[in-house]
Amino acid sequence: MATATKSRPPTSRSKDHRPLAREFEHSEALRIVAVIAILALTTWILAALFSPGPKYSLAYRPDTPVESDAFVNQLEPLVNSDFTRDNMIDVLPNGENFYEAELQAMQRAQHSINIEAYIFHRGQVSKRALEVLTERARAGVHVNLVLDALGSLSTPKHYFKSLREAGGRVGWYHPVRWNNWFRSNNRTHREITIVDGKIAFIGGAGYADWWRFPKGKNPRWRDTMFRVQGPIVAHLQGTLTENLLESLGQIPNGPDYFPPASPNPGHSPAMVVTSTPSAGGSTSARILFQLLIASARRTIYITTPYFLPDDNLQQELTRAVKRGVEIKLIVPGKHSDHSLTRSSGRAAYGSLLQAGGQVFEYEAAMIHAKILIVDGTWSVVGSTNFDNRSFGINDEVNVAARDANLAAQLTGYFQQDISQSRRVTLQEWNNRSLYERALEGIGWVLESQQ
Repeated sequence: MATATKSRPPTSRSKDHRPLAREFEHSEALRIVAVIAILALTTWILAALFSPGPKYSLAYRPDTPVESDAFVNQLEPLVNSDFTRDNMIDVLPNGENFYEAELQAMQRAQHSINIEAYIFHRGQVSKRALEVLTERARAGVHVNLVLDALGSLSTPKHYFKSLREAGGRVGWYHPVRWNNWFRSNNRTHREITIVDGKIAFIGGAGYADWWRFPKGKNPRWRDTMFRVQGPIVAHLQGTLTENLLESLGQIPNGPDYFPPASPNPGHSPAMVVTSTPSAGGSTSARILFQLLIASARRTIYITTPYFLPDDNLQQELTRAVKRGVEIKLIVPGKHSDHSLTRSSGRAAYGSLLQAGGQVFEYEAAMIHAKILIVDGTWSVVGSTNFDNRSFGINDEVNVAARDANLAAQLTGYFQQDISQSRRVTLQEWNNRSLYERALEGIGWVLESQQ
């Protein structure tokens, strides 16, 4: 006599998945939608990874000295910016200096404080900044923060509760949502703090402890910010406005943000070069760097944390060396915060070293300064790296100054950094290991997104 077998009840896991599985089995439309969604996402990722950047060159080889007014007359329309005179630009090396300067300026704020930052991470630095911002907001100062939703992803919204309760406003640039995912690769990489429309801080440092304090065996990062005063501040305020509008729905007009002109504080001619990418990846930053490097006659000094120049810029650097320009490049060494990016960048050393350029890897700490000095005359400081993200994907901002005194001061710091760096020779580069070459190959796949 056959015995009846008892069927085992489905597990909770099978219960959870059975309704969805049944829907897929019986709904052809649902299967089609799922396949289309997967294909769309895959296509978007592949397009982002392998879409070519613009192929470009200068129509004519520059023959105008960079120190001349004729050069400025060409540069202004090319980067869509006005050259302002009588600015004051102070160099603030390292977090122990620039954070104190920023906090002091914010403590004195009477009308407005605007901050646009890629990095705003929880820690001692951001805690002190929020305390000052909250106190100023309670005193009636307009406080506006625009933070990149990806760069500051680890900082939760409730971290800003006290600031919001005091009247401050906090907005997130391009948070990933269903209706804007196609823009999610565009980040704001800018680091700007503007107080009362009269004093601004610009560079590559956001608000995070690694710029101020050592952690374990890792020293605090080496970086430089710049304090600027004068007519150029209004241009920086205008730059910040576009993302303030998008993230907070506000246009910061009026005398609290744009005060009446005051006596000119300094003697540095300079311009703000704002970089917002087009669909094809063209930006004012590309034009600025390409023209300055192509026009150099004596020296090009570059400090950058991420060196991944596109073919066009790489060829321009090589041509500069071949016509007798001394090129020195400082990049991170063993303390690099992105080992894959560093490996990818090392592949780009070859043509520069073969032409006679000099490459130095900074060994004392992670070096994050973003500075270009050309012919001891022009200095470019701001948020732009020598990579595709800065030149074609992210929102960036730089100050370009034609000031020999500023260039000399920055060159002094540059030489100090070289003294704490290791020079990379062509022989060493040619003899790099198979492992290093393999990492370079992996990095090549992701190069357009680095």
